[in-house]
Amino acid sequence: MEKLPSFVDQWKALQEFDLAGCGSLQKLPTSIGQLKALQEFDLEGFRSLQKLTTSIGQLKALQEFDLEEFRSLQTLPTSIGQLNALQKLDLNGCFELKELLSSIGQLNALQKLDLKGCSNLKELPSSIGQLNALQKLNLNGCSKLKKLLSSIG
Repeated sequence: MEKLPSFVDQWKALQEFDLAGCGSLQKLPTSIGQLKALQEFDLEGFRSLQKLTTSIGQLKALQEFDLEEFRSLQTLPTSIGQLNALQKLDLNGCFELKELLSSIGQLNALQKLDLKGCSNLKELPSSIGQLNALQKLNLNGCSKLKKLLSSIG
């Protein structure tokens, strides 16, 4: 599948959207932000898509966001900080990810942040210390990460 259907925004009651393995998908439409009931979004294994639409920030009910093995992702949109219900963010294997923006510190409900294998990630933003609900942080394989900021404590 290279393109999502144009009527995706009509799936108002959709709670789980699993696109894992749809590596040929070229672009996520901005209308994806209209899926107001969406709680779980799985984009595991994307290869061609280089960035996420900023409308991701409109998914206010989103609790789990799986971007594992999203091979070409270099950064997350700033709007990710608007996901107030987000509890789990999986970036395992996103080896092109170079930075996490400070807006990640706005994820008040975030309990699990998996950065395993993000080998190009050089530093964590100081705002990561604002993640008061964080219970699990996986930094295994973040070989370019040289230090943890004191704000994480």
